[in-house]
Amino acid sequence: MKKTAVLIYPDFSEYELTTALSILMQGTKPISIISIDSEPVRGEAGLTLIADLTIDQVDYDTLDSLLLTGCMDISNVLTNPAYIDFIKKLADRDKFIIASISSSPALLAKAGLLKNKNFTVGLMDEVRKSSGLFEDANYIDELVVQDGNIITAWGSAFIPFGIQFGKLLGLNFEEGWYRK
Repeated sequence: MKKTAVLIYPDFSEYELTTALSILMQGTKPISIISIDSEPVRGEAGLTLIADLTIDQVDYDTLDSLLLTGCMDISNVLTNPAYIDFIKKLADRDKFIIASISSSPALLAKAGLLKNKNFTVGLMDEVRKSSGLFEDANYIDELVVQDGNIITAWGSAFIPFGIQFGKLLGLNFEEGWYRK
């Protein structure tokens, strides 16, 4: 079974990953935690992770999906071309699925993946509009938006986001675990 790549970067938002990771575990979907280098990466709540692989070590044929979390300040990640190049290489794969929450859809926009795609993003309207990254006509003011093989969401929607990701991957999981 192919894996889901979980890309981490400084100040990644741990909580936005929780439901999606739980659903991947329930659905017995293997993951690879990936970072730009082999240094420990500290999340916004203080959780520190060491990636399984660096971007340079990835065998793209072993992956069929990508999970992206937001972070406190996405601009630091946006200015590093290694992240954008990695996302572009993954997205070039046939039927590749991408789930992007909170501020991370900015990475997809910078990589050109949201062109003519409906999306949402966890950025304030003025930040989204002034960034120059997004096609405002395709912005949908919803918590979770799916357009083809791309799911985008606000950070507060991490539960329905995770559920939608699991469904798109065709995983067998107990959806009731994540309800009221």
